[in-house]
Amino acid sequence: MSEVIQSNTPLEGVQIELQYFPCLEYFGCLLRHDYSILDIDELYRKQTFRNRCMVLTANKVDTLSVPVKHYDSGTLSREIEIDYSQDWKRRHWGCLQSAYGKSPFYEYFAPEFKSVFDQDPQYLVDLNYELLTICLRLLGHKKEVRYKLSGPRIASDKLENLNSRINNKKSTKNYIYYQPVPYYQTFGNGFVENLSIVDLLFNMGPEARGILLQSTISK
Repeated sequence: MSEVIQSNTPLEGVQIELQYFPCLEYFGCLLRHDYSILDIDELYRKQTFRNRCMVLTANKVDTLSVPVKHYDSGTLSREIEIDYSQDWKRRHWGCLQSAYGKSPFYEYFAPEFKSVFDQDPQYLVDLNYELLTICLRLLGHKKEVRYKLSGPRIASDKLENLNSRINNKKSTKNYIYYQPVPYYQTFGNGFVENLSIVDLLFNMGPEARGILLQSTISK
């Protein structure tokens, strides 16, 4: 049994799956909780945002998907391997460069993300975790974020389980933690809400955290 951290002040945590370049609501959820537990022992679900994200290009909202190797039903998320036989990295990076290359903060942040792609992580959770770590640092997020089974467990009055509930494709706009607050976007005449966090970071840089907090519904 894992050690329990005692706290005099009641803490509120969230348990959630790892996603690929998650949407704004995902990050708003992490920012609003005292700590976050990334569940890598959940059953992997196909056609979800665990391996895909949405970005705004010159012509449309584009969905980028990381291909994974064949897996059986009942496979855990931490066991899902990335399929490098497909040339997805060139497609993804080309799309990001085309979509955000002229954005105000692309040149500052892009090299860090590119370094993760260049490592060729074997497992999807490792890719997602490394990208998430960079995003949280750029957003100035200093609360605890860790894997479900690593380290001591925190004693809390409430641990909210949001696995498969943030950015669920079947109910994309039934937001739990998000209310659209428009910000500058490189393309389009109208604001597109709740895209991947890279849209906010590349366009707004150090203002991203403030906009994200304004966009986040406090429950």
